[in-house]
Amino acid sequence: MPFGHDMVFSLTTVVELINTGTGGREGLGDVRELEDFVRRRMVSGVPEITPADLAAVRELREAFHEVFTAPDRATRVRLLNTLLGRTRITPRLTEHDGFPLHVHYFAPGATVAEHLAADCGVALAHVLVEDEWERLRTCAVPDCGQVFVDESRNRSRVYCDSRTCGNRMHVAAYRARRRPVS
Repeated sequence: MPFGHDMVFSLTTVVELINTGTGGREGLGDVRELEDFVRRRMVSGVPEITPADLAAVRELREAFHEVFTAPDRATRVRLLNTLLGRTRITPRLTEHDGFPLHVHYFAPGATVAEHLAADCGVALAHVLVEDEWERLRTCAVPDCGQVFVDESRNRSRVYCDSRTCGNRMHVAAYRARRRPVS
């Protein structure tokens, strides 16, 4: 499934959000780190970020992680409906930051957590509606835990990053094959 620009952007945002809480390091340790995330992901229309926002975004991150790691489609649908049901969504056409006309789904004045829940939640909903939910994956490296969206044509991607995790696994398999049998 070729994803459109808005969808790719929102899916990348949700993946990066979830991955701030994987690998044993807290990527949203304080308000400044959340502000950096918001700036890096170009989340627009966000008022001043507070410690309450940080707590709400961390909670949202866990909810999105549950959607990604749910055992089946029905569970993912239920979890995503619950998440979207708590979100104020007001579709609005907009142009900003050099992007072409696109739709924002958050309500004006929404908190950063509501903004992320609406935009990212709607993107995930489209993935599920298009019956592409198996593209929401967790890295196959046992100690990694990062999530990703498999955008490959044949749905064959298994590592969050082929240069790091994929290479690590391939080198380990090569070394295991080269070991002398005792």
